[in-house]
Amino acid sequence: MSEDFELDTDDLARRMDGAIANLRTELASLRTGRASGSMLEPIMVDAYGAMTPINQVGTVNVPEPRMVTINVWDKGLVGKVEKAIRESGLGINPQLNGTIIMLPIPELNEERRRELTKVAGHYAESARVSIRNLRRDGMDQIKKAKADGMSEDDQKFWESAVQDITDAHIKMVDETLETKQAEIMQV
Repeated sequence: MSEDFELDTDDLARRMDGAIANLRTELASLRTGRASGSMLEPIMVDAYGAMTPINQVGTVNVPEPRMVTINVWDKGLVGKVEKAIRESGLGINPQLNGTIIMLPIPELNEERRRELTKVAGHYAESARVSIRNLRRDGMDQIKKAKADGMSEDDQKFWESAVQDITDAHIKMVDETLETKQAEIMQV
C-alpha cells in the first residue's frame, strides 16, 4: 500500500500560488502615491440592495499619474459611491463633477510611507502563514502514509519535495514584499 503513495505536489504548489496571488491583490490595493484603478478594488458600494464592487457601478479611469476618475453609470448611485470611498480608509477626498467622481491622489509623507510598508509586511506575513499551513497539510499526509507503512527513504523524499516547494514560495513572498516596499518608499 505504501508503494502507491503519491503526494500531489502540483496541487500543493497551485494552492501556494493562490496565497501569493492573494498577496499581490492585497498589495495592489495599497496606495503608493501613484494613481491606480486597482486601489479601488476592495471598495464595495451598496447598490440596488447588494454590496457591489465599485468597478461594476461605473468606469474607473486613470487620466493622469495623480488622478483616478469614476464615471458612475447611474446618477442615483453617485452619492453612495462617494460615501463608500470616504468610508474606505484610503484617505482620499472625492470631488464630484456631475456623474464623474474625481479622486486626486495626494503625495505621501514619510510617516504614511512607513505605515504602508508595515501594512505590506502584515499582508506578506499572512501569505507566509497560509503557505506554512499548506506545508503542514502536505507533511500530515506524509506522516499518515508513514504510519501506513511508507519507507523512511520515501518519507524523506516527499518531505524534501514539500519543503522545496514551500521555500520557493516563501522566497516569492519575500521578493514581492521587497518590490512593494521599495515602490512605497520611492519619492
